[in-house]
Order: sequence, then C-alpha cells, then structure tokens
Amino acid sequence: MSDTDPSPGPRTVTPRPALLRFLGGVRTVTGSKFLVESDHARILVDCGLFQGLADLRRRNWQPLPCDASDIHAVVVTHAHLDHCGYLPRLVRHGFRGPILTSAHTARLAGIVLRDSARLQMEAARHANESRWSKHRPAKPLYDDTDVDTTLKYFDPVPMSADVEIMTGTRLRLHHGGHILGSAWAHLTLEDGHTLAFSGDLGRPGHALLLPPEPFSGADVLLMESTYGDRRHDPESGRAEFTAVVKRTLARGGTVVIPAFAIDRTEVVLHELAGLRRDGVIPRSVPVYVDSPMALAALDVYRDAIAARSPELRPEILVQGAGTLSPEPFLAARTVQESIDINSSTGPAVIVSSAGMATGGRVLHHLRRLLPDPRNAVVIVGFAAAGTRARDLVDGARTLKMFGEYVPVRAEVADVPHFSAHADADQILDWLRGAPAPHTTYLVHGEESSAFALRDRIDRELGWTAVVPRSGEAVLVR
Repeated sequence: MSDTDPSPGPRTVTPRPALLRFLGGVRTVTGSKFLVESDHARILVDCGLFQGLADLRRRNWQPLPCDASDIHAVVVTHAHLDHCGYLPRLVRHGFRGPILTSAHTARLAGIVLRDSARLQMEAARHANESRWSKHRPAKPLYDDTDVDTTLKYFDPVPMSADVEIMTGTRLRLHHGGHILGSAWAHLTLEDGHTLAFSGDLGRPGHALLLPPEPFSGADVLLMESTYGDRRHDPESGRAEFTAVVKRTLARGGTVVIPAFAIDRTEVVLHELAGLRRDGVIPRSVPVYVDSPMALAALDVYRDAIAARSPELRPEILVQGAGTLSPEPFLAARTVQESIDINSSTGPAVIVSSAGMATGGRVLHHLRRLLPDPRNAVVIVGFAAAGTRARDLVDGARTLKMFGEYVPVRAEVADVPHFSAHADADQILDWLRGAPAPHTTYLVHGEESSAFALRDRIDRELGWTAVVPRSGEAVLVR
C-alpha cells in the first residue's frame, strides 16, 4: 500500500434491533411479563403472577427463558398481583437490579406481596397438614424472606419525568388512572426506537381517580384488552348494585362482596358510603371490611387524599377521607375479628378479598353464606376463567373450596360497573389522535376480547394490530 492510500477509519457498528418477548399476559388476563432485549439492556416490563386455571398457575413454577440475574431492571406499571406478584420469585432466582415504579405503587406493592407470601405459606401448610397436595411436601412459590429482599430493590421514580435506566435507555411513566399509582410506561431505547406499555388502562369515569394521561405515540404499543369486546354501563350497573343490596337486606340476608384489596375495595366503600347516606343501608346494618391487606391499602388512599395527590379527582379532595367510610363500618384486622363476623346474625354487608375468590378470608364467608338463598354474592369486577368468581358468574350450582363442594343457593349478581379497566370504546378514544405505531400488540385479555379489539383497531384506526402468542419474540421496528 502506498503512502497516499487512505487508512481505514474506525468501524461503525450498527446496533441490532431490539427483541420484545411475550412471557405472560398473552391471551389471558394474568401473569403480565414483557421482556425487552437490546444490545445494551435487558428490561422486564411488569412481573405478574399467573392466576386462575391450573395450567396457568403451573406456569408460575416454570423458569423464565433467561437468567433472572441477566435482567438489568424491572418496570412495574401498578401494584395488582397479576402485574407485580412474580417479583419475589424473580429475586429468589437472582435478580438484583432496580424495580422502577411510582411511589404509590411501591408502597401498595409491598402490601400486596406480603399478603401473597402469607397466603402461599398458609396454603402450603394446609396442604401438608391435610395431605391433599400431590407434592410431598408442598412448598410456597416464595415466602416472607423473599418479599423482604425484594422490597429493597424498589426504586420509586417521579411521574412524567425522563429517567435513565441504562446509558441511552430512558423511561417515562404517565398516570394510568387504573388504581392509585398506576402508570402507562414509555420506553426509549438507545437506537431511538420507542415502546409504550398501557399496563391496565383506567376508566374516565373512575370514582376516585382522574382519567389516564393521553397516549402520545410510540413505535410499538402493548395495549391491554381485558374489556376489548365490551362496553361499561355505569348507570345501570350502579342501579343493579343498589337493587341487590336493598333486596338482600330486606329479606334478612347478608351481602358478601369479593373485592380486590387494592382500589376495588376503596371504590366499593365509596359506593356503600353513598348508599348509607341515602338510607338504602340502615344505620343498624353493619358494613364489615374483612381484609388486612385492603385496610392497609385504605390507609395509603387516605394518605394520598391528605397529601392532595394529583391523581385524585378534585371532588374527592374536597370530600376528604370520609368519602371512603360508610360508617359504621367495622374493620376486621385480626383472625379472631374475622371469625366473629361468621358468628354474627341478621342483615350485613361484608367486603372481603380476594376479588376473584381465589383465596383469602372471603372463602370462609362464601362457605358459610352460599347455601342460604337469603344471601347474595356480588361480583364487582372482571372474573378470569378458572376462578371461583367466574364460576359463580357462569351459574355454578356448587363451588369447591377447602377440599369440599359447597352448594350455591345464594343470589349471584354480576356488576362489572366497578371494574377499573377501560372498556373497548374508552380504549379506542384513548388511542385516537395519536400517531399510528408500527405495530400494536393486544395483551392482557382473553382471546375473544383481544381479537375483538384487534378488529376494531384495524377497522376504525387503520393500525396494524396483532394478538401475539405466549413466548413469541418480535423485532422492535
């Protein structure tokens, strides 16, 4: 080579396109986990527990397709178990990165995870004592120690501010309007591509929270589809809720309301407070809240009201914490206080978790109350396939719990008015006006809902919409 020949310059390395893997929350409403893998970062968005059908629950025991220690960070959109409940298992397997979420979500997730560990430990102990499990011995998915370790990795970040996760990879959380602290997440990768994750999108008509912040666009959108084939009717739902409470109390029965401890209990208490003021629930009729987790979450909501959180509706800030108190409402914090409810007679209202009747104290109330036709069970949110709540909605005549079948003679009312999820029309409204993503993936919904929403997005917006398969990997373009 002559002296005049140019020397080769430094090589320019073009980054490979990032991969998006669907590890959960696909064609089901549980177990949301979405892994984003680029040359420089591996980020898991949501880390939920599978619930419902046995085949889904068994997936909680299966290893992830990558080592937990190789994940650099986890982003959690909100504190419901199907979005954060796998975190202690991930930490047990070696995850040591930051768990990025809002401050309210960090506080609520601590409550949820401690309760989840307690229930799993109790279930394993009961299975070993009763010898009904095929596992010898039965073990919990994780325990209190795992939760204690997990909580050390929570790193709350401010809403509506760019946070650098790794060099060139940024996160911005936007108010999601689903539960206190919920967010939809916007992720910018080092190559400039962007992804948005709706999490669970809230309803504009939420009784306590302001509507979600508008969608501003992204190259790739993961959109929840829980109610992708349905439309909420809040007025008729409120009327039905009032009617079933009124007629049950009139016949001397007890109304039991399985309610998610986070947000659903608060919204139900807000509604019951109104019925108390209107005289539908007489002062002599007790309203019990039988869920230590719900009572702990109620304290978080009250603190948010006292601090005038920007997530809350102005009228809630004016009314103050009394808007969540259908006095006299009786808090059952201890096991003995819960047992005492079971020994009470006469008309009453019991709000207890879990919302899908998959576990918790509500099962003891259902076992006692379901055989009596004077009583009523009110299902106030989405009931996933394979859960006892779904069985009741579908007309089951018996319900299996604690190793035996209980006859269902009580009235069962399905009142989805209380759902904190946006319906199909509200999802479309949230998307309108934003630039079209390269691809929209419909997640966190059963197949019928996801495909119905896909068709509407294609037909009404002209966007490319896909219902992915579990375990599938796609390029981020």
